[in-house]
Parts: sequence; structure tokens; C-alpha cells
Amino acid sequence: MTRRILLVVTNVAHFDDPTEPTGLWLSELTHAYDIFAAQGYEQRLVSVKGGLSPLEPRSLRWPNIDASAKRWLADPAFMALLSNTARPDEIDPKDFDAIYFTGGHAVMYDFPDDEELQRLTRDIYERGGVVASVCHGYCGLLNTRLSDGSLLVAGRRLTGFSWTEEVLAGVAKQVPYNAEEEMKRRGARFEKALLPFVPKAVVDGRLVTGQNPQSAKVTAERVVALL
Repeated sequence: MTRRILLVVTNVAHFDDPTEPTGLWLSELTHAYDIFAAQGYEQRLVSVKGGLSPLEPRSLRWPNIDASAKRWLADPAFMALLSNTARPDEIDPKDFDAIYFTGGHAVMYDFPDDEELQRLTRDIYERGGVVASVCHGYCGLLNTRLSDGSLLVAGRRLTGFSWTEEVLAGVAKQVPYNAEEEMKRRGARFEKALLPFVPKAVVDGRLVTGQNPQSAKVTAERVVALL
């Protein structure tokens, strides 16, 4: 039976300051998409509002852009996927074996409080599916509660873009909150690599998280291993 993956992307195009653009960190999508496609998985993109997912400009510049991201930018079919994402209410969670939250600072705004994304995450997880995120994608897991009312992340080992990396990336003063601290406040057992900006993925049961853009491949590989 063909596995199906739901990939979550952002609709947000800027920080609080509208002159400061942000969006989807493209390689966090493309690296995972390529690995899932190689397994023959069916994939669908979803966002809070549906439609266009804007791209983080910094993800399109050297050294952040790579062959995978360049291939998407050059392929009209791939770019059409980013222009025509589904809305959560168009998705039946029973159709998917895993949900994968992509990152980019934009997701800090539209992922955490969207009840429909939380519903999809809860239903996929409670049906035995895999919940995964990379980098800031873990903001999409901050407020997701299971059917018993408990937070999905409480007591769970996980990782995501660290505060140290926010500072080194020069955006600590722009982000709306400290995601690492918010995760810890919810009882998550946050882990990070000894060095910033190196690949790291954490697996806790059917919860798979990656720390930063460099972790998208290993995160996707861990999802494949579980499936």
C-alpha cells in the first residue's frame, strides 16, 4: 500500500515588520519531498489558508540554496504545488500516514494556533501515524492536544531551531517569541546538537523532529524508517 505524506507549509510572507520578508525555507520542503518521492510516497501540500506559500528570500541565496531547491524553482509543476496548496478542511486525516511540518520563521505566526492543523495532527497521530517537523516547523506542535487533553509534546524528546541559532542568524530581535523556551514551558525535553547549524534529528516514538535546515534530510529519513 502506497504511503501518503501531508506536508505543511506557511502562508505568511513577513515578520511583524512588513518590510522584513520571510516565508517557507524552501530546502526544508524539497529535501524531504525528494526523499519521500524516492520511496514512491504520495505527497500533498497544505497550509492554514490554502493557496500560495511564499518563500523565505534568504533560503534562495547562497549558501542556503542547493541543487534540490534550484530544481524546484526551475520546474513550473513544482512551483504550482506551492501556489495551490490545500486548506486543512479539504484534507481527510484518514488518508495520510504522516504529517511533516516545514519551517522558515514565517511558521512561527500561522502554525501554533491553527485548530485545523492541530486536528489533522492529532487525528494522524492517534491513528498510528507519524508526526514530524523540521527547524521552526516544531512551532506547529506547540499547542496540539491529544484526545485526552494532554499536550502532544509534554514529556517528549524533541528538537527544533534553537535560541542560539536565532541569535547567530541575526533574527533574535525580530522573532515573535523564543520557540525553544516555549517548548520547554510545555514540558518538552528539548535537545540540540553540540554545534549550531549541524544536522540533528530526534525520534521519540512516532514523533520525529529535526533541528535546523541542515536536518531536513535526516528527519525525512527517520520518517521513512518508521513507516
